[in-house]
Amino acid sequence: MRNFFTIRLFLGLALAVLGWIGLGCPVHAAGRLSDFLPKAEPGELVPGANRLGSPQGDPAIVPAYKDDQLLGFVYLNSDFANATGYSGKPIQLLVGISPKGVLTGLKLVEHKEPIVLVGIPEKRILEAVNKLIGTDMEPVVRGAVLAPQVDIVSGATVTVLVMGDSIVRSATKLIKSGRLGAQGNVQVGTAPQATKAIDPSKSEIRDWQSLVGDGSVRRLTLSLADVNQAFEKSGNAAAAARPEEGDPGDTFIDLYVADVAVPTVGRSLLGNDGYDRLIARLKPGQQALVVAGAGRYSFKGAAYVRGGIFDRIELIQETNSIRFRDRDHTRLGILEAEGAPDFPEIALFVVPAEFGFDPTEPWALQLLVQRVVGARDKAWVTFELGYSLPDVYMKREPVAQPPAASPAKTPDGMPASTAERHDAAAPPAEDEPLWMKIWRGNVVKIGTTVFALGALTLIFFFQNQLVRRPKIYTWVRRAYLAFILVWLGWYANAQLSVVNVLTFANSLLTGFSWEYFLSAPLIFLLWCSIAAGLLFWGRGRFVAGFVRLARCRSCSTTLRRR
Repeated sequence: MRNFFTIRLFLGLALAVLGWIGLGCPVHAAGRLSDFLPKAEPGELVPGANRLGSPQGDPAIVPAYKDDQLLGFVYLNSDFANATGYSGKPIQLLVGISPKGVLTGLKLVEHKEPIVLVGIPEKRILEAVNKLIGTDMEPVVRGAVLAPQVDIVSGATVTVLVMGDSIVRSATKLIKSGRLGAQGNVQVGTAPQATKAIDPSKSEIRDWQSLVGDGSVRRLTLSLADVNQAFEKSGNAAAAARPEEGDPGDTFIDLYVADVAVPTVGRSLLGNDGYDRLIARLKPGQQALVVAGAGRYSFKGAAYVRGGIFDRIELIQETNSIRFRDRDHTRLGILEAEGAPDFPEIALFVVPAEFGFDPTEPWALQLLVQRVVGARDKAWVTFELGYSLPDVYMKREPVAQPPAASPAKTPDGMPASTAERHDAAAPPAEDEPLWMKIWRGNVVKIGTTVFALGALTLIFFFQNQLVRRPKIYTWVRRAYLAFILVWLGWYANAQLSVVNVLTFANSLLTGFSWEYFLSAPLIFLLWCSIAAGLLFWGRGRFVAGFVRLARCRSCSTTLRRR
């Protein structure tokens, strides 16, 4: 027995050492351009190309040549735009684009979508996305035409949408950067003379009508006729042939959105207590949105119940976009503003810090409207609800101009050389990994979780003494379960699900990386505690149960023989 305990202790220490090694190792982004280029031929991405040049710029793009003639460029979508898929990991696509901004080819080189693509051929996904090939992105950048859209595939909606959005937005960002296309001669703007920020001194309580009236709360109303006309204009005959039934003037959806991290808007819609609780959980500079809707169409849908992602709405700011997940979501019953309607659906979404959301700049909430056109096929159109924070909530501060540095002098009184001053300058600090910023911003939650796990460990070690005192055991058990339900489940939203299991298993098969798992500190701690629990207690109980089972079989065999 002592040897068995020693083995378990050794394995536990080994697990801890491996965990610290993993935490101490640098986290590398999975998949850069140079890693994926060997997976595609130049002609697949840029027709006619027979060789690729050297990477250029940051993010890198690679020129594609036919002998010595430049035909286009190749880049990785995730280097320029958000490409996080259903599994929480980027969907990596090599994209070919001509010097004039025309998409020439696509190649799916890596994805980790263990749930969405089960039973769905990859060919079907690519058929939907490949419709973007041949699109001229220059008019899209100028705003002359709408951004192209891909046809969604039933069962893989999020995957297809993320792939299509990342291709369009990455090409748009590349053209705007002036590295190709007619935007190459873009003038460099002058430095801003003032910065905008939310004014914390504006914190009065206002009623619903005044919030809607000045744009603090923005509204999008769609009738059945609006939606039917949008599908007719989309050119999809199958979708147009299945119009929404009912009076054309009936409300399809009445959608509202507001930034409740702004003091006046937040206190008016959430109440003083609700706003204070929200600010306590937000990181510095982080924002939160309230989305409310009425009508026959739900902006939430049902995908977040099955897989934890809201696939009908998307937050867009410039070339960045994100779809909210269940861990970002809190359900609200009512809005506290005087005169606010009674909405059947109200959601509070916390914008992830890594999105880099700027509340002082315009943004939009994009609504995806789906329509079934076959047994497994769906068509969709999008509507945008634009939002610009009213100036009354902002303050402008002049940008401090750095004083002209006086030339350094040598002991002889002569100016030091530029090279000498450069050598004396401190080297710029390197950007720390995102997961480290997330851990540093969740110190309280992490500390509380570690304390709770430590308490649970003590309970496991002294469970024999605890069960001898039934009253104490009952109260300890109830209190701990209540803490797990209220704090860990409802407040911290750190529930494990089958998505975590499949994502973890898939990462072991396709190349494990700590980056995604470390970006969710509480989930990571729970995973480690489960692994340790299985090692120290789960295996012991399994062995004990196996011994009991063996004894029972032995007894039954003996009785049969007699």
